[in-house]
Amino acid sequence: MTSKRSILVTGATGQQGGAVARALLSKGHRVKALTRKPDSDGARQLASAGADVVAGDLADAASVVKAAKDVDTMFLMGNSYEAGFEEETRQGIIAADAAKAAGVGHLIYSSVADADKKTGIPHFESKYLVEQHVSGLGVPFTISAPVAFMENAVAPWSVGALAQGTHAFALPAKRPLQLVALTDIGAFVAALVERRESVFSRRFDFAGDELTGEEQAKILSEAIGRPIRYQEIPIAVARQQSEDAALMFEWFDRTGYDADIAAMHKDFPEVRWHSFADWAKAFDWSVLGRTSSAA
Repeated sequence: MTSKRSILVTGATGQQGGAVARALLSKGHRVKALTRKPDSDGARQLASAGADVVAGDLADAASVVKAAKDVDTMFLMGNSYEAGFEEETRQGIIAADAAKAAGVGHLIYSSVADADKKTGIPHFESKYLVEQHVSGLGVPFTISAPVAFMENAVAPWSVGALAQGTHAFALPAKRPLQLVALTDIGAFVAALVERRESVFSRRFDFAGDELTGEEQAKILSEAIGRPIRYQEIPIAVARQQSEDAALMFEWFDRTGYDADIAAMHKDFPEVRWHSFADWAKAFDWSVLGRTSSAA
């Protein structure tokens, strides 16, 4: 029988942190959710699900130490889109040091797949700097490194085009990309929490599926019930929006993620790994109707 753990989850009101918190709660673990906005809708939903919501900020070491004092595990993640690259690194180092000061027995840091391979992508590099700090702290640690999210297909920057019948992405139609469902990230981190000592000092790149933009569009067509076509966004257009994103798309096309999907799925059978088709079938596509009516 798996021992029940107490885990401090940072970023708990966001997509990834929320998935982690929900996965842990579903398995009976005690979750403390660290957030700067304990009165937000996301925080209230976590509290209703059984989490202990606590106020804190990754940039405030004292608040992290206070929140982490009575937990045996901490899930740490940053957000470069919100904080900026340098600030994400700074906050990650502060929070990792706070975990050590609080005596946390297992620090799980959420990075990104291939961040340790000199990609030159700013938001990969900012996370890898935190990884390096975490690995040298002298605290038992594990690096969780997911690939791109399946949910990017319905992200705010994608869902409008999808509602109009287009799955748009800045990659050639036949270029494969590895993807993972947020639910599986949560389940994978829960597995790391439960395996504990056997995953200390290890880094895991993981994915649920790998397929091209054309293949994704075909699956989306079947799941949504109407034709969805794939459209390649020119890199120049992506660059106008974000240099970081453009560098990432160029790296996707040139090199791309290389998680060993078969090996990871075999080694972590407790995660119900979703294919893109599994994810698409389970998703509530009524969101597209709401998007169209709001346009």
